[in-house]
Amino acid sequence: MNKLIECVPNFSEGRDMAVIKQITDEIEKIDGVKLLDVDPGATTNRTVVTFVGGPEEVVEAAFQAVKKARELIDMRGHRGDHPRFGATDVCPLVPVSGISMEETAEYARKLGERIGGELGIPVYLYENAAVTEVRRNLANCREGEYEGLKDRISSAEWKPDLGPAEFSESVARSGATAVGARDFLIAVNFNLNTTSTRRANAIAFDVREKGRPKRDGNPITGKPVVDENGDPVMIPGTLKGTKAIGWFIDEYGIAQVSMNITSLAATPLHAAFDEVSEKAAARGIRVTGLEIVGLVPKSAIIDAADHYLRKQNRSLGITEAEKVKIAIRSMGLDDLKPWDPQEKIIEYVIAEKGEGRLVDMTCRDFADETASESAAPGGGSISAYMGALGASLATMVANLSSHKAGWDDRWEEFSDWAVKGQAIKEDLLRLVDEDTEAFNRVMGAFGLPKGSDEEKAARTAAIQDATNYATEVPFRTMERSFDAFEVIRAMAETGNPNSVSDAGVGALCARSAVMGAYLNVKINAAGLKDKEFADDILQRGAEIERRAIAAESEIMDIVNGKIA
Repeated sequence: MNKLIECVPNFSEGRDMAVIKQITDEIEKIDGVKLLDVDPGATTNRTVVTFVGGPEEVVEAAFQAVKKARELIDMRGHRGDHPRFGATDVCPLVPVSGISMEETAEYARKLGERIGGELGIPVYLYENAAVTEVRRNLANCREGEYEGLKDRISSAEWKPDLGPAEFSESVARSGATAVGARDFLIAVNFNLNTTSTRRANAIAFDVREKGRPKRDGNPITGKPVVDENGDPVMIPGTLKGTKAIGWFIDEYGIAQVSMNITSLAATPLHAAFDEVSEKAAARGIRVTGLEIVGLVPKSAIIDAADHYLRKQNRSLGITEAEKVKIAIRSMGLDDLKPWDPQEKIIEYVIAEKGEGRLVDMTCRDFADETASESAAPGGGSISAYMGALGASLATMVANLSSHKAGWDDRWEEFSDWAVKGQAIKEDLLRLVDEDTEAFNRVMGAFGLPKGSDEEKAARTAAIQDATNYATEVPFRTMERSFDAFEVIRAMAETGNPNSVSDAGVGALCARSAVMGAYLNVKINAAGLKDKEFADDILQRGAEIERRAIAAESEIMDIVNGKIA
């Protein structure tokens, strides 16, 4: 797996789009880096930028962006509602895939060394890149913001980890930068039906992990309670792994609770929404929606949808697209402006567009393509699609049963079956295109040059590798199509009796999928020189086919019995 990290620098400019564009242009110049999102805020005067790529490429792109921000942003005149202490305020690296947090932290330190040494910007290392425990917390590093930086960088306690410790003319312009390595962080704002910053802050203090200072007597005006060291005693908030403040956003004309969720494991997105809504309601305020700043992992959205579906006693076995819609509606993600999942969910943004994929065609186009002179898609892809349709019909019966009047106490039973059916369907849909890709690999191997002995040997090896793959893919179609029988049988036996014929058609599809895929296993295995592998996969395929025919017969007996 390729190493992939995300970088989410925050620049202290949210109003001048020409400046922002010049900064992001530096990022896009670096090969191997993909700019995912640019999210400016006029009131905060801050832009959150998100990009991903290989570690070395991301470090280079981040360095160039910080360099350009130093040239264009003068902190001496900066004003905004968000805490900040530098032109590039923070620059965190986030491991995405194929890389550990420890490795990511090392890349963050290398980036910090370049920013401090080559650009002359004071650098504080925070979170997992921090060299001292107290500096893990970004709020500690940024305390006093830009206005307090002059005194802090010259102090023994808060001397920068890297870069200059004098408040020179250059530092006065650039400010400082916090460079770190952290887990995926979600920055969210809860929209309130009030203009009161004080009340928004009160809600923020109710929920944020740090909580609020404990006071004698009156909880607002009373004297703060301190411990034996003279430090304030805090009353913890209700949400672990969160930081929050309240503010007023002029462009929307409302107050918000602005929150960073630093641990989705401790506080899922939906849990934060529910808790803030509850605390707001206790103060006579309503949360009208949720604003997500930057990108969000797909899991946070899907988990939210599952949460709200459970609260409604509704089946979780619906499509991913429908779940995204449920999450948008449940948390009001489009309260202030349209919310496009293709632009806001990180996996959707990163994913390469599936141009030419069979599963993205209309039914008519797919049929026409199959009927054309092209040899692909052929029987293997059609078999996978039949299996997907079989699983889909079983899933439909499960969802209808979950929602059937009078069966409310059984919703979770059928939801579990629907979830299982959806997973089988999705796997088989992927195999539709994979089978055609396997055929194309074989054709490509046969097209290799064969002028010399070396070329002939390489061509033969490529043909065998491709044929091996072309044998394995339909075998996986057999296995996954056979898995559908478990759901189909359950729906024929216990599902909504009005839909029993749909379960029967599902069984016919699954059996045909298994048998059709096995034909492809057999024709491809015949061309393999590895006879041990060929014999083994043929024997296992024959057993799956036998069991599929038996399962289809048994299910059809159940279906016809119920219809009769």
